[in-house]
Amino acid sequence: MSRIQAIFDRLKQQRRKALIPFFTAGDPNPALTVPLMHTLVEAGADIIELGVPFSDPMADGPTIQRASERALKHHVGLHHVLDMVAEFRSSDAVTPIVLMGYGNPIEAMGWGTFAQRCAEAGVDGVLTVDFPPEESHEAFAHLTKYGIDPIFLLAPTSTDARVARVAKQARGYVYYVSLKGVTGAGHLDLAAIEQKIPQLRKHINLPIGVGFGIRDAVTALAVAKLCDGVVVGSRIVQEIENSTEQNVVANVSKLVKELRQAVDKA
Repeated sequence: MSRIQAIFDRLKQQRRKALIPFFTAGDPNPALTVPLMHTLVEAGADIIELGVPFSDPMADGPTIQRASERALKHHVGLHHVLDMVAEFRSSDAVTPIVLMGYGNPIEAMGWGTFAQRCAEAGVDGVLTVDFPPEESHEAFAHLTKYGIDPIFLLAPTSTDARVARVAKQARGYVYYVSLKGVTGAGHLDLAAIEQKIPQLRKHINLPIGVGFGIRDAVTALAVAKLCDGVVVGSRIVQEIENSTEQNVVANVSKLVKELRQAVDKA
């Protein structure tokens, strides 16, 4: 059983929802990435989505784009991110880690090498924003060979055919993008999410996490009532951006604890 499945099984038994925070590896400083990962767990994270810095992101809004820019100024690349996961894993064998990013750095490394490195480091899932299911058979075959979950995005515009296709290929959980736009957008439509999730469940047996546009405890609670997991990215990255290196760990911890308390009310 994968770590991701084990977490969702445990939460289901406890009648709780997953809290899945995201931040970009190397932001604000590479030395703070692993401490921030441990802080997220201590504050209540069930799964961590760790962003791989990339210079030309297509799904990320300005907040996460700036996070990648800050990390890239420190020359943080895919090799470094995998090393960070390995360091984290040396003292945490339980919390699932999902790498989230774009295909170019992985293509440069090679999917076979990447999958092997992920397995060695302790990565549990990979979400590649620009690799749709139609184009990812060979790439994700390397991941499944090593027991790593390929995770796919679905959107409000996803057709039934696309949903069914994702349902066949996805492992771990499915990430539903709650709005038409980039990360950090502020026009979350809860009614639309409430309408869409039952349509997705007709095809998908995996847990469904919802992200994009969740910015506070109120929206985290509202979304948690509709799905299996709540993904919060831009709000956490914004907290990192607005903090100093001296208080960033404490500030992120406070925010995630607030989100945890809200999600647990669902």
